[in-house]
Amino acid sequence: MPKVTPPLLRVAIIGGGPGGLAAAISLSALPNVRVSVYEQARELREIGAGIQIGFNCWKILELLGAADGVKGHVQSTTLQRNGKTGEVIGERLASVVAPQYRGQRVRRTRLQAALIAKVPKGVIRLRKRLVSLDDVGEGGVRLLFEDGEETLADLLVGGDGIRSVVRQHVFPDHAIKFTGRSIWRVIIPKSLVADIPEMTSATSWWHGPNGHFYNCLVDDPSEISEEQQMFEIAAHSVAPPESVKEKTFSWGIPATNERVESHFKEYDPRVRDALSRVPSGLWKEFSSFSGPRLEKITAWDKVVLIGDASHPLTGAFGSGAAFAMQDGYILARAIEHTRSSPDPLVGALEIFDSIRSPYYHRMYKFLDQQQKNIRDAKAQNPEQTFEESLQLRVAAFGGEDAMAWIYKADIQEIWKDFLTQEKHDG
Repeated sequence: MPKVTPPLLRVAIIGGGPGGLAAAISLSALPNVRVSVYEQARELREIGAGIQIGFNCWKILELLGAADGVKGHVQSTTLQRNGKTGEVIGERLASVVAPQYRGQRVRRTRLQAALIAKVPKGVIRLRKRLVSLDDVGEGGVRLLFEDGEETLADLLVGGDGIRSVVRQHVFPDHAIKFTGRSIWRVIIPKSLVADIPEMTSATSWWHGPNGHFYNCLVDDPSEISEEQQMFEIAAHSVAPPESVKEKTFSWGIPATNERVESHFKEYDPRVRDALSRVPSGLWKEFSSFSGPRLEKITAWDKVVLIGDASHPLTGAFGSGAAFAMQDGYILARAIEHTRSSPDPLVGALEIFDSIRSPYYHRMYKFLDQQQKNIRDAKAQNPEQTFEESLQLRVAAFGGEDAMAWIYKADIQEIWKDFLTQEKHDG
């Protein structure tokens, strides 16, 4: 008996970040699915510096066929330091995994290029800023873009980040707010800071009273010469949100050297020295926003949120790209799984939500517990010193092995577990 071709499924993906691109790759591989990625930028380019690629991320990159295009600096040791004195207060060795799954810090542009290379030609449409959407019943979702173009989609995928337009429309009562955390990112030639003692020898977190300074290499020395290797700095400053008088920018706004350095005057001289060597005009500023957990990450039986749009917790676990790409993979598997059912899209979104919502709920619970632990410790010891608070901050994370449900997650195995449970439940 010949295989029946499923009816055409028109998919519109809003956002050309890792999640949107991964969803496009996974969904385009399904029969009779027409995918369009709408990205508001004039060109697809990553704003930022480096990105963390660990076991969970390598696993999904393998499934997408993009792993070979991503290379960076293998992180063998990560140091936690007292940001004021430089004293090492914690050291974590890399998890023991197969060589291809070792944690690496890579240039964001490398990840993006590897994903774009796997997206079919003609799928990505640039300069498309979504301004509104409407549920038109059986007709799908009507999308209106800033340039006046309208289109209809059977399935809308909101991969448009922390300030998601899609989320704002389907969950109008959900609101995000500035957390008080400002982040400045840059990558510079390693040669500019190579002579600063212990600055390039290991990935390091220099924790200060109100933030931290992070440094790491981002290139694979086997493919890039010493002279061309780059060095990443991410400088975080945290203040009560209500005390921040400056305008809070959203994403990738230029910042002056003076502005960045003014927040790190109490830090170890090596940190201040490294900051002073960043050429003018390179810093980009990012303001951290977050919002409460969504009870569901699907809506209207035809809209689904992925990545930061689905769980507005900016940078909380340093694995956002992996989460977003995993979302795209599970969405494709769910659609494939329900294609022959009476109401395939409704069933697919229910499956997607049943797998991914509890996962993100667990992240919220974890963060809430960590914050409570820190508050309780301070209440028990109101005269807590900086050094004591530092130990609590460093211990709060627990490391990759303690959070295997995130960092050792194999998304293909998670999908297989769902199928096994479904079969068991009958």
